[in-house]
Amino acid sequence: MADDAREKGDREQPLDNEAALSTRLKRLGEQLGHVHPDRRSEGGTNQRRATDPSAIARGFRLSTELVAGVLVGAALGWVVDRWLGISPWGMIVFLLLGFAAGVLNVMRAAGVAPTGPLDRKQ
Repeated sequence: MADDAREKGDREQPLDNEAALSTRLKRLGEQLGHVHPDRRSEGGTNQRRATDPSAIARGFRLSTELVAGVLVGAALGWVVDRWLGISPWGMIVFLLLGFAAGVLNVMRAAGVAPTGPLDRKQ
């Protein structure tokens, strides 16, 4: 269809449409810049890096808190199983307690939960 229009001598119309489209797109970009001034443009030199070292470090800390809680719970459960001779139950109970403690530590480290009852300001 477009070839038919170009063959008939209507070569200027697609260029006018592209110019109008680029003008509308530029105007839209300016309006979005006014609505969201804190949003950086795509061509800006102050783009935030994709890998933020502090975010990676925080992720490692949170994952370590969870894994440490589970491992300590499993170790305590194994010791209780060997000491009292209640083979699977100590491991099961302390593994669940370790998981709960790990989740609580992650929430505290993330700032979601308060750090402790003595640290609250009343």
